[in-house]
Amino acid sequence: MVLSLCLSPFAHGQQPAAGFTKPPAAETVVLPKSVPDPIEPVNRVMWAFNKGLMTVFLKPTSRVYRFVVVKPVRTGIGNFGKNLTYPGRLINNLLQGKWRGARDESYRFVCNTTVGVAGFFDVAGKWKIPKSEADFGQTFGQWGWKPNCFLMLPIFGPSNERDTLGLAADTAANPLLYITPYKLDANDPLTWLGPYTYFTYGVMYNDLADSVGEYVRFSQAEMDPYSEIEYAWTFARENRVADFQVKGQQDEASLETLESVFFTYKDPEFPGHGKTRSVLIPATGRKLKFTFWLQPGKAPVVYIVPGLGSHRLAQSSLALAELVYKNGFSAVCVSSAFNSEFMEHASTAAMPAYLPVDGHDVHVALTEVDRRLQALYPDRLGDKALMGYSMGAFHALFVAATEPTNQLPLIKFDRYVAINTPVRLLHGISKLDEFYRAPLNWPDAERTDNIENTFLKVAALSKSTLTPQTSLPFSAIESRFLIGLAFRLMLRDIIFSSQRRNNQGVLQHRIRNLRRNPVYQEILQYSYQDYFRKLVIPYYQTPGHASLTAEALEKADDLRTYDTALLANPNIRIIVNQNDFLLADEDLAWLHATIAPEQLTVFEQGGHLGNLFNPAVQKTILGALAGLKSSPPKSD
Repeated sequence: MVLSLCLSPFAHGQQPAAGFTKPPAAETVVLPKSVPDPIEPVNRVMWAFNKGLMTVFLKPTSRVYRFVVVKPVRTGIGNFGKNLTYPGRLINNLLQGKWRGARDESYRFVCNTTVGVAGFFDVAGKWKIPKSEADFGQTFGQWGWKPNCFLMLPIFGPSNERDTLGLAADTAANPLLYITPYKLDANDPLTWLGPYTYFTYGVMYNDLADSVGEYVRFSQAEMDPYSEIEYAWTFARENRVADFQVKGQQDEASLETLESVFFTYKDPEFPGHGKTRSVLIPATGRKLKFTFWLQPGKAPVVYIVPGLGSHRLAQSSLALAELVYKNGFSAVCVSSAFNSEFMEHASTAAMPAYLPVDGHDVHVALTEVDRRLQALYPDRLGDKALMGYSMGAFHALFVAATEPTNQLPLIKFDRYVAINTPVRLLHGISKLDEFYRAPLNWPDAERTDNIENTFLKVAALSKSTLTPQTSLPFSAIESRFLIGLAFRLMLRDIIFSSQRRNNQGVLQHRIRNLRRNPVYQEILQYSYQDYFRKLVIPYYQTPGHASLTAEALEKADDLRTYDTALLANPNIRIIVNQNDFLLADEDLAWLHATIAPEQLTVFEQGGHLGNLFNPAVQKTILGALAGLKSSPPKSD
């Protein structure tokens, strides 16, 4: 889960639009601040350098390295490198007064050096001797040094002035630094570097070989990964232990929603097997990227549209693509209409939120993608299915509903699969705002500490191995807040991207790519309700647009408006959860009344997208595609 800057989620003195309830005037949620970033432009340039290095050099060469150096050997090299840096861990455990940690690390070093053959095998881990990580940056922090400047270091990545000095001290504690080459050659600068340099960067490359793919995917899938890393680093480097005691009741639906993290692709090489191409969108004159995995022979094709603000390479998109691909279907992923990639290349409107426009733009983009694939692989595409989850499901059902009346030569689908769709968009976003405001239920005097402790829990959990059997240690307030915060960060990116494309003059701060913190802090004062009221409705009321009223927007963003067409379409399959917080009782009642029983599956548990890792749910998803054939594609 990603963290962010301070924000205030309520609007100032304006009347709410229809369908909205105005929050109390004094309502404020303040997040802990990150380490200051006074040299943000310089750091962003360095981030771009690191990203380019990872993408252009490390990712392609690591594929060859992983092929040549098998996993057990790579693990052994990593273990050896870790074992050799034992002196630094020993010194820092002692400096921090962690006597037990110093003892455990000494036990580990002796066991791994002797029985583990110089550390190539982690025997201590098998014997369950605990680790006690410690470095000079942590030591300086325990001694009271609060970092005041975020730094993005070349190759080494995120840091600050305290941890950068700590890195230098850690280097001084490495015994290899004091081993000189057998012979220095003045004509060969490579001999000047010494064993330490070769060892450090060799082990770093070895360790990165298995993670660089995920690093590159993350940097591509997020609109601004730099800001997320900057904030997360604040808590990842906190030398404080989180209090994992759950205070208060837990909320099953929101806890289950957090379990969506367990739905991921199983084969780490799967994302790299996909091909990425682009298509020209006629209405915008710009090219939109898409990623696809085709079966070696003719097969049905599943077009996947992700949830609110998600990228085509988001974890859930890739997991769905792998699921269908491993079961004989070809898979194609595009980004959400609320994602900056789609907004800036394929959207005909600068402000996504009006379903007739957004849904049509998605349909047009899919049509162009299908035409490109038909041209590239004329004999490989069979029947076509449109699969969407969350907001993607909402858009998929709009495409299904407008299929009979569509006068343009747009792609026709043989199946529509909607997973965890909302029914009323404005009801859904009101729940997201409500979840973000959950910490207001804590007493004022405890709120800041409780929010910080929640983030410390997340940071600690991110360093451990989680499984679906893991009991997440969050109260109802914490789990709801984390969900609300994640969606609020998506809103920040949506507003920034929309105003970068079409500045409505609402924001006070300049929109600059290299110095974003000031405008980000302003944008984070906006709730989803503010987004509709202050940006979307005014945009659609300007000349040349739909002269949209709040009431018209609410009606257009309600699937019940299209119930006749949905009722008449036998190719729709809908999968939802009874306890999905985006669905009110009346929404579930409408689904049962409108969608035939054989077309609707309702699971009792799962929250929002929280049970997709469940084999029974995956079986239902695949069952929704049953009957698609590898026949020649139907003409438009």
